[in-house]
Amino acid sequence: MATGVLHRVSSGLGRANSGAQTAAQLVVWSRGFSTSHNKTRDNSWFKSLFVRKVDPRKDAHSNLLTKNEESNLYKIQFHNVKPECLDAYNKLCEDVLPSIHADKYYPCELVGTWNTWYGEQDQAVHLWRYRGGYPALTEVMNKLRQNQDFTAYRKERGKMLMSRRNQLLLEFSFWNEPVPREGPNIYELRSYQLRPGTMIEWGNYWARAIGFRQHNREAVGGFFSQIGNLYMVHHLWAYKDLQSREDTRNGAWQQEGWDEVVYYTVPLIQHMDSRIMIPTKASPLK
Repeated sequence: MATGVLHRVSSGLGRANSGAQTAAQLVVWSRGFSTSHNKTRDNSWFKSLFVRKVDPRKDAHSNLLTKNEESNLYKIQFHNVKPECLDAYNKLCEDVLPSIHADKYYPCELVGTWNTWYGEQDQAVHLWRYRGGYPALTEVMNKLRQNQDFTAYRKERGKMLMSRRNQLLLEFSFWNEPVPREGPNIYELRSYQLRPGTMIEWGNYWARAIGFRQHNREAVGGFFSQIGNLYMVHHLWAYKDLQSREDTRNGAWQQEGWDEVVYYTVPLIQHMDSRIMIPTKASPLK
């Protein structure tokens, strides 16, 4: 009986040792797989050290990320129009907005004006540039208060709107400045709500990423908010049509380094939104 017990114990120990060896082999294999799997990410992390970076401790984020020598301020307006009034609203804007844009008395420029095609329906989007920053914005607002035609325009416009909101923006130093372009084009406004404190990191990655998105002249402008919803980024793109958009975006994935930018910037985003927009007749961006 004792012999049988010893035999069973010895057999059990043998199985335990065999299991331990198998477990050890699995651990070694797992570590090897993990090392191999993470090698690419480690290399990507190592490469990211060489991306042009700015030090957030030395100045306000807005000063570090903008073209300070130009001092351009932008205002983006979102107007939600009553569906039955959209055509009349567009006609009203066509009669008034270009005259302000062309009048040198007002230090502002209409960059673009659109209707949303896909995204929020029955919506108008206007983008203005104020050369000279906040003083130029204040000057324009004071002068428009004295403009009876503009006062009448605002009164008539108010009858057509369900809601409206705006933001004051600065442009990223590494993006193109929006300039008039010939059409026809469609425009995509991609808006990103970032996690607070991540704007510098976003800028560091996109300073390199913008180079991947210039091949078809699709990059129009890149902005970040100063007043309104904070830590908000807007990227404005132009395409010939929706298929061109698809081809251009797919093409970016064929370029080495684009996947790294996406990998490291996606965790910075709390929420994102995309609008496909059609320029109105009054828009300098056709």
